[in-house]
Amino acid sequence: MAEIQPFRGWRYDIAQVGMLADVVAPPYDVIDSGEQDRLYQRHPCNIVRLILNRDEPGDPSPAARYERAARFLRQWQGEGVLSREPSPALYVYHQSFDWEGVRYDRRGFLCRIRLEEFGTGSVFPHEQTMPGPKADRLALWEHGHTCLSPVFGLYPGDAAAVQAPLDEACGDRPPREVVDADGVTHRLWAVDDADAIARACAELADLPVFIADGHHRYETALNFRRAHPDVDAAGFTMMMLVAMNDPGLAILPTHRLVSGLPDLETGPLAELLGEFFEIAEMGSGREAARAAWAEIDGSGDQDCLALGTAADQRWLLARLKDPVVMESLAADHGEDWQGLGVSRLHTLVLDTILRPAFAGQNLSCRYVHQLEEVDRAIENREVPLAVLVAPATLEHVRRIASQRETMPPKSTFFFPKLLSGLVLYPLEEDS
Repeated sequence: MAEIQPFRGWRYDIAQVGMLADVVAPPYDVIDSGEQDRLYQRHPCNIVRLILNRDEPGDPSPAARYERAARFLRQWQGEGVLSREPSPALYVYHQSFDWEGVRYDRRGFLCRIRLEEFGTGSVFPHEQTMPGPKADRLALWEHGHTCLSPVFGLYPGDAAAVQAPLDEACGDRPPREVVDADGVTHRLWAVDDADAIARACAELADLPVFIADGHHRYETALNFRRAHPDVDAAGFTMMMLVAMNDPGLAILPTHRLVSGLPDLETGPLAELLGEFFEIAEMGSGREAARAAWAEIDGSGDQDCLALGTAADQRWLLARLKDPVVMESLAADHGEDWQGLGVSRLHTLVLDTILRPAFAGQNLSCRYVHQLEEVDRAIENREVPLAVLVAPATLEHVRRIASQRETMPPKSTFFFPKLLSGLVLYPLEEDS
């Protein structure tokens, strides 16, 4: 059973920093060097100095940036830039945004959740992780003893039953509000109403939680707990929880831009794919790309892929003839995993068809989310091949994670990301 609790978070004192928008930031893993510099310039107390402190000339060791981040944290806490919540709270978090002409309003809340080793309890991952990011985050936590960014979790219960008591407890109080660079509106309220908290936590007590985003952060929390087994706060981590039936929750596509191939036109490509796929020519240019995507997106069809070639600016729609082929190619995975469009793309198209056909080439993928990014890459011939693929659904996430399998990389894209700097969770005992 998932154990959900309120906590006394650290938050920016608006009277000291001015505009909240000046001190928050996207998650560290989507900040490039240019954005890092812009965030540094935006405000001397921007959270980027904690989540992604930059290397400075004269640093004596790679650990210097973690030490500097910890000094900033303690300084800001000592000076009142960050203030501690007076009583344990759940933090209601709403995000409103537009995507491809559709309006979404996603509602959830930040809490602390008791950590469970994967495979032993009711918290389920769905993506694989890499050691580098986990080592980086653990070094940061060891210096600052603070969780700076939440994990994003999903639960299969009723959004109304869990969220309504918390939303009602917000009353008419104005939220802390930020509009980010993507036009997403973020709103946050602290709720310390004991009855509302108890009702929400009771609804979640018997439900599993599926990690949507932040797998590295969750595994870092597990590693931190192992190093600090006697610290109660280290037995938990900060998580945003959203119901799977929340009307504002959407999994958006992640398309592939494939490099490492020679110039390739749709005719030869269709011949290569023809053994396993039924091929339909969709035409050329942006209209063809959108027509192909409409075929996939309209039905969420995991059997279909759309492939565009830069050499002739043309698009194909490829429909898998017989899913049985995946049983032999991915025998170590379950039927649900085998049925994913991204599994078929990577296992069948890239690894079984294209890599052998172009032996010696170094195939690699760049990941983008919007059709305009695909258009530009093909029109400017940045890559020889682009592939549009349906995202995994929430039901895929639930079933595959429940079977304790992990999906291929970039199977899901939960937009928008959660801002860093709205609330910090202390990984040490209350003073």
